[in-house]
Amino acid sequence: MMFSAIDLIIYSVGTMLGLVIIGMIVLWFIQDITQKKHSVLRNYPVIGRLRFIFERQGKYFRQYFFSNDRDEMPFNRATRRWIYRNAKDKGSLIGFGSTHDLREPGSIIFVNAAFPILEEDQLPTPPLLIGEGYCKNPFEAKSIINISGMSYGALSEPAVRALSLGAAKTNCWLNTGEGGLSPYHREGKCDLIMQIGTAKYGIRDEHGNFSPQRAKELGKVVKAFEIKLSQGAKPGKGGLVPGNKITSEIAAIRGIPANQDSISPNRHKDIDNIDELLDKINYIRDLTGRPVGIKTAIGGWHFINELCNIIVRRGPEYAPDFITIDGGEGGSGAAPQTLFDHVSLPITEALPRVVDSLLEANLKDRIRVVAAGKLVTSAHSAWALCLGADFVNTARGFMFSLGCIQALRCHQNTCPTGITTHDPRLQNGLVVEEKYIRVANYAKNVNKETNMIAHSCGLRHAREFRREHVRIVETAGKSIAGNVLYPYPDQYLNKPK
Repeated sequence: MMFSAIDLIIYSVGTMLGLVIIGMIVLWFIQDITQKKHSVLRNYPVIGRLRFIFERQGKYFRQYFFSNDRDEMPFNRATRRWIYRNAKDKGSLIGFGSTHDLREPGSIIFVNAAFPILEEDQLPTPPLLIGEGYCKNPFEAKSIINISGMSYGALSEPAVRALSLGAAKTNCWLNTGEGGLSPYHREGKCDLIMQIGTAKYGIRDEHGNFSPQRAKELGKVVKAFEIKLSQGAKPGKGGLVPGNKITSEIAAIRGIPANQDSISPNRHKDIDNIDELLDKINYIRDLTGRPVGIKTAIGGWHFINELCNIIVRRGPEYAPDFITIDGGEGGSGAAPQTLFDHVSLPITEALPRVVDSLLEANLKDRIRVVAAGKLVTSAHSAWALCLGADFVNTARGFMFSLGCIQALRCHQNTCPTGITTHDPRLQNGLVVEEKYIRVANYAKNVNKETNMIAHSCGLRHAREFRREHVRIVETAGKSIAGNVLYPYPDQYLNKPK
């Protein structure tokens, strides 16, 4: 068969175009697996690029085919996008109005002042001391937003490293979670809180009992200890890390066999009641010289009322230096769905009730309050401060800052972004040198915008928030002031100012 000159030209041009297209695809592939910003593209260079295309066009498709940005659970797309943008330090400006429905029951509305604080009158958020006057080494906590307990084991090595470095950069604390203190928690030299779980991982002897010697050693490194009674994801059940995530290194840190499920007891075997809890708090504080607090979910009013009554009887030196209140909606790790869905109060009800008990017992100045439970935005932080929290903890907010895409595989060791997996191939997607900056940006911007809300309310800084500065929507067209929905106890109102 003979080809004309035109046929040869067309063939040559087609071949060149084909080679160019193949070359571009290869180049994109190489760029995707070598770049450091996007975990999904490093691990899934083809499918991942389709994901970003669909995500970019999604807001247009959803106008016709899908639900809006506010419907998805456990965290909707609008919330995740807000975190992503702030983690990248791109700001949170939007156009054409909010997709948030202010008529929806439970919506938070802050009471703006007619004459907000001028920039020259605004003040930085002051730090708070934890344990001042009751331990040898009080902890000066600088950040409103902090990293909640996530164990090395539940999280990957690069994830813990990035959190440590990011926390150091922005002066927030990092809670170790109940899996013990790993070398990766210490990489950034950030403020660390050592969590003491029911299995005593990282702080136990060869028999699994609490080790005073190990506690004294840890007291030289960490800023405080937190005794975990329960958490919002699974009250009444111990921590769980599946065996396929228990590597030899993680097993050595915890003091357990490798490749076997890590299941903590459902409560501390050496703490049977509140008196024994207070004795343990006082013992560890004297032993280590560090503040000691507790973490708990709240199921009703009996526990916190009895706790306050016994502290008043025994004296403030027996009190925990802080209480971390975990709402029933919390939880970044594995837990039975029944406990996730139906056990313990949400933070919206638990937090004000705990604060009221402390106010009634005149213990609010003695015991710092840390709120946790899906509090991932600056508005959530401001709400918590209005209701009486001193600090806010979040786990999943910081996971999103690391690049979490809510794949809901945290317990399966197949996390596509490398955050909750110990598969080296998948971990390769999380570049610590890139992600720790996003961790720091997220914390910085949550603190910044929490103060921005305070300034809008006529306050100099966020620690001046009170219940009257927030309103909660009850029904469409009607909201109620925070101090009316949750009235201050009479003892607080009648207390000399």
